[in-house]
Amino acid sequence: MGYRIVVAGATGNVGREMLNILAEREFPADEIAVLASSRSVGEEAEYGETGRRLKIQNIEHFDPTGWDMALFAIGSDATKVYAPKFAAAGCVVIDNSSLYRMDPDVPLIVPEVNPEAIDGYKAKNIIANPNCSTAQMVVALKPLHDAAGIKRVVVATYQSVSGAGKAGMDELFEQSRNIFVGDQAEPKKFTKQIAFNVIPHIDSFLDDGSTKEEWKMVVETKKILDPKVKVIATCVRVPVFVGHSEAVNVEFEREISAEEAQNLLREAPGIMLVDKREDGGYVTPIECVGDYATFVSRVREDSTVENGLAFWCVSDNLRKGAALNAVQIAELLGRRHLKKG
Repeated sequence: MGYRIVVAGATGNVGREMLNILAEREFPADEIAVLASSRSVGEEAEYGETGRRLKIQNIEHFDPTGWDMALFAIGSDATKVYAPKFAAAGCVVIDNSSLYRMDPDVPLIVPEVNPEAIDGYKAKNIIANPNCSTAQMVVALKPLHDAAGIKRVVVATYQSVSGAGKAGMDELFEQSRNIFVGDQAEPKKFTKQIAFNVIPHIDSFLDDGSTKEEWKMVVETKKILDPKVKVIATCVRVPVFVGHSEAVNVEFEREISAEEAQNLLREAPGIMLVDKREDGGYVTPIECVGDYATFVSRVREDSTVENGLAFWCVSDNLRKGAALNAVQIAELLGRRHLKKG
């Protein structure tokens, strides 16, 4: 006996990836409903490589009564409307938007890091999925924090355009093509030209000069990992289609060597350590696409602080940063609370 699962936002990048991963991981689903706005009704969504095609239904008219879990990839505005409706009907919402992440009654979960926090889901019947950059970073930080106690994290991100949705990917493609043929590369989705450029600005600016994306990394890391950890982030959009990268500097309470850190990371769940000190002995975003792992490379000691390390971290942002983490939350919820059979 399996679950009745809803994927809302099934026509978007993340929604399609959710369906792929549910199929790849053979999630025990007896029934799957795929939802989107009225514009997509009648279209079909592919259920991974199984050959199954699922007909898109209108989320406005869908009755969630009797469904076990709903994976939401519909943005904050739509989530505000539909998540309470689904939750009230007894269908647990696993939400990929930022709407509920900092709600004290909603668990913010990365299964490799804080699985026990999922036990609080009953307060609202909603579970939040973290920001894509936060998710991969805390997976890498968790074993190091357990071993030596993290005091401070300084991170610079190199975030792909898929983090801005299909419009971001289309803009990079179109601008690149236009530049090659001598046409104008006017920005539409982004604030400046993204092709052959980097933009140190993701989401809106806040009063202190940081952006909302940077704020998310700070507060979400504290909620998931440890409220005592100090974090500062600089989030940068780069001309890469899929795969987020991060340069991370960490200051610890206790001494930890690069070798010890490598040994910990090598054995940690969700991490693949690729750290050869030679040409090509590290992972780049193009190599992580389609993979489940968070890849860590370039682990080295930071002599500018008493107990410091630096490392490079790469992950497929549509997978671990969004869809994979949501499916892992669904698997965790099933194991701990919604057992079938």
